[in-house]
This record gives sequence, structure tokens and C-alpha cells, in this order.
Amino acid sequence: MHVPFPPALARAFARALGGDRAVRIADDLAFEDAGHGYDAFGMHPDFVGLGDALGGWLHDHWFRVTAYDAHHIPADGPAILAANHSGTLPFDGVMLWANVLRSTNPPRAPRPVADYFVSTLPFVSTLFARAGVIGGARGNVRRLLEQGDLLMLFPEGEPGIGKPFSERYRLQTWRKGHCEMAIRYRAPVVPVGIVGAEEQMPQLGRIPLRKLGLAVPFLPIPATPVPLPVHYHVVYGEPLRFDREFSPAQADDPQIVSEAASRVKQAVLALIHRGLRERRGVFA
Repeated sequence: MHVPFPPALARAFARALGGDRAVRIADDLAFEDAGHGYDAFGMHPDFVGLGDALGGWLHDHWFRVTAYDAHHIPADGPAILAANHSGTLPFDGVMLWANVLRSTNPPRAPRPVADYFVSTLPFVSTLFARAGVIGGARGNVRRLLEQGDLLMLFPEGEPGIGKPFSERYRLQTWRKGHCEMAIRYRAPVVPVGIVGAEEQMPQLGRIPLRKLGLAVPFLPIPATPVPLPVHYHVVYGEPLRFDREFSPAQADDPQIVSEAASRVKQAVLALIHRGLRERRGVFA
């Protein structure tokens, strides 16, 4: 669905809501114009600035995100941020996206890799694309890594965000494709542990929707109408340099890819445990 306002209006809203900071992000952002004002996936810097203005308030004032070791985010070149996923609704993705913008200079807009059903959502899918979200097709990931972008993904996928409160901070099935792509296209993997999202919106239950033929997997029934003002802790780990350990051809070896994915998972678990130790309480 077409977004009913142009980049100029997005820029005006970004300035009104986020001030000069949001406009500076739009002006300083590295951007591959495909020749029609947007990049090949529909991103536009002014919408990134608007996203920062909207998500930035939640980042700074609602969730009060504290970041640790953000210097591990590569300043340039291809890289993959791999994080745990939770929270009923994907506010953790928005907070990580906003935190990377705040932690890099010049700002890097991470490209969130979304599950396939996100592209089917009316209106929202276009706005997400304007801010940098891409579908998880291999061709999309390949192109962005080849042009030196920073990808952001959650190997747990939808099962992570949908797990019950009783399983908080327990990683679900860990997908391996990010390690195959990291090895094949010579990109370091930065593990990220996110603490706080698990408690933001406990689920009372959920209504499965796939049985009704809908692309969205389920409709959550949260215990609260809005996320609780938990204190987020985002912990970045040292990049795992699979690009130095393996040749691109070794991306075809399932054992190597599986072992690499296991190392990423263990690194994320260690960072989660560090974040849990650092915090004084869920809201503190």
C-alpha cells in the first residue's frame, strides 16, 4: 500500500517530533540511491529520521535503554547483528534499531531482516521498508552484504517473540542461515543480548491465525494494553570473525555452519546473563 506522504513531509514530521537530531541523522546517513530517491528496497533517509524521532522517545524515556560495549558495532563494511527476540510485540527490534543509530557516528541504519509475513501487512510494511526493513529472502541479504550494509536479525524468529512468560530468557530454536551468509559474504557477526523485553508485555494467550489462511502467525492476547516501562539493557559482544576463519566455499558445509551458529547462540546467552546481572530490577 502506498504511503500517503512524501519524504519531504516525513522530514517535516521528523523535525517536529525529534528536532535537529532526527534531521541530522537523515542528512548524515550513508544511502544507496537507486535513482528514484529511494534505495533498491524502498528506504529513504528522511523516513529513517522520522523512525528515530518516533522510536527515540520510547528508547530514551519509556524503556530508558542502557547499552554496553556499543563500540563492537563495526563503523563500516558488511556485518550482522544477531540478537535474542521476545516481548509479544517487536519493540525489542525497534529499540535495537534506535540504539544502533545512537551508538554510531556517522550513524548506521541497521537493516532489520523481517519474517516473510511482515511484507503482507498493509501500510505498515511500506513504512517499515522506508525505514530500512527488508524481507528475509537470500537475494536481499546477499545484495546488502555485498554493498557493505549492517544487517539486524533475530535467529529465533517468530517463536522467540511468541514464547510464554514462563520461558523468558530461554532461547528458542536457533536458525543457522545468518552464519551461512556471514561466511559466504565475509561479514562478522556481532552477538547482542537484549534484557527487559521479556517482561514488557506478558501474554495471557494467543489466537492462531494461520489456520484461518492468514499470513500473520497469531494474534497475541497481552496482559497489558501497552508495553510496561521496563528498563532495557542491550549488551553488544565482540564480533565473531567467521570471515577470517573460513573461506566463502565453506558456507556450503552444514557442519561448519551449524557449529558457527552454535557459537553465536552461546555468545548471545552469555550476553543475556551479563545483562541480567547488570540490572537492579525489571524497572530500575
